[in-house]
Formats: sequence, structure tokens, C-alpha cells
Amino acid sequence: MSVILTLEAVGDPKALEQYARNNNEKFQGVLETAKRHGLIAHRFYGSEDGTRLMVLDEWPDRQSFESFFQEMESEIRPMMEAAGVTARLEPTFWRELSTQDAYGWGV
Repeated sequence: MSVILTLEAVGDPKALEQYARNNNEKFQGVLETAKRHGLIAHRFYGSEDGTRLMVLDEWPDRQSFESFFQEMESEIRPMMEAAGVTARLEPTFWRELSTQDAYGWGV
């Protein structure tokens, strides 16, 4: 079963969007590498108050993400720094619970 990864950090969502617009090739390169490592789904989110960023990913397993991140951290770090993120990136991994009420995402 796949895992969900969240990564939250203090940073400027608008600055990340601007950096992405100005560096689309870098973002696409990271995405292509992630897909080679098994990435299932990926999104960036910004808090409504404009002070926090969140990455929400789905990976086949934790090891797939860790392999990707080890390869690409030197590319990802400048993206996050451009948004004012200074803290070490600490992902959280989540497993789906069997609660018999799943809805959406192809259930």
C-alpha cells in the first residue's frame, strides 16, 4: 500500500510560485526524477495567511521517496530557500487506516 508524505515549513507561498514561474525547467526536472523513483501524486500548498508551505505527495513506499530525496536534495534546497525556508526539511509519512469510509481517489 502506498504512503502519503507531508512536508510543512515556514515560508512564503507567493515567493515559491514566483520562483517556479522563473525556473520551470528546474521544477520539471525534479518532477521527472521523482516520477522515475515512483512518485504517484504531488502538490504544493500555501497557507491562507501566506506564511507556510506544504508538500503533499503519494509514494509507493517510504524508501522510494528517500531514494529520490537523497538524489535531488541539492536541487530542492534552493527552491525552498527562494521561498524563505531555512529549517531542515522533515517529512512525515502517513499510512491509510482501514475505516470502511474511504471516498474519492479511485476508491
